[in-house]
Amino acid sequence: MIDEDWTLLTSFFPDNWKSLATTTNALKGLRKDKSADALLRTLLIHLAGGFSLRETVVRAKHAKLADLSDVALLKRLRKSGEWLHQLCLAAFAERGLDLRKSKSFRCRLLDATNVKEPGQTGSLWRIHYSVQVPSLCCDFFRLTQTKGQGTGESFKQFPIQAGDYLIADRGYSTAQGIYYVASRRAYVTVRLNTQSTPLHDARGKAFPLLKHAMRMTRPGMIKWWPVYVHGEGMDHVRGRICVIRKTKEASRLAQKKLRMEASKKGVTLKKETLVYAKHVIVFTTFPEDDFSPHEVLEWYRIRWQVELVFKRFKQIAQLGHLPKHDNESAKAWLYGKLFAALVAEKIIGYAASFSPWGYNLGQPPTAESLA
Repeated sequence: MIDEDWTLLTSFFPDNWKSLATTTNALKGLRKDKSADALLRTLLIHLAGGFSLRETVVRAKHAKLADLSDVALLKRLRKSGEWLHQLCLAAFAERGLDLRKSKSFRCRLLDATNVKEPGQTGSLWRIHYSVQVPSLCCDFFRLTQTKGQGTGESFKQFPIQAGDYLIADRGYSTAQGIYYVASRRAYVTVRLNTQSTPLHDARGKAFPLLKHAMRMTRPGMIKWWPVYVHGEGMDHVRGRICVIRKTKEASRLAQKKLRMEASKKGVTLKKETLVYAKHVIVFTTFPEDDFSPHEVLEWYRIRWQVELVFKRFKQIAQLGHLPKHDNESAKAWLYGKLFAALVAEKIIGYAASFSPWGYNLGQPPTAESLA
């Protein structure tokens, strides 16, 4: 049954997953059977199954996949980082997101998630990570506690270089964070949090975002306005608000989710919150000459499509232990979790659409004569 399940699972992998193990030197240095199957199965026990390194080597030995120490497995994980990275790229390309196409600027997707290691005394960590597009390279990975000063989601968690183009979700939408990016001569596109990021017009008055949003009634309508972000003790930052109206169904689902969350918390929703839920609203400092409002939203859409995988990644990341002292191992861990998330998303999609057995039969076998 284990072999049968593995054969089925590999049908969801990119077609060239084995050859990538060779070209990325993931198998280099293996003294015994240089098997991409055995190596990836062992890594996934740790990455997708959530077992510690020590538990993984015991299970791998029992299954006759590998006979190695936990230290050797950590080194093998580090050596497999580029293989796991390439697997992620190939899997994203299958989703219609070919992130390998060259671009003339460095775009970085920023995010964070919490990981609680197993056991009653398991530590709770927050992972801050930055993934580049189009290369999908993890260029930064930091672990912090989840409580205390300097541990929250913030642009200040990341080293930012002049000319960087950053894309982040609503959790990073603060006046101080936007100013921090601008002060380093970098650019940002962020999903607007209307509570933590007050907007002003050129005269310093509050920008009437709600009034403008209510005038957008047609699905797919795109509008933009120049705005300024002010913060206590800082210069203003000039940018644009780019808004697109959702479809009626998307609006209904967004409002339903807000009502459910408000009901659980026992709070009353503000009228403007329900209006804003009918739109996708982003604040951007991307240069106007290079990025039209449509292009700004398209870049944020790419971030959102990757975010769908990040959401699955965050669920899978909750399983198991993570490297805390080795940056390269930590990045390989992230790629492995991300690949597991991509495969999980693909399996779920097939299970929903390929009834009743839940996977594609592939090429039909050659017809055989009944005689």
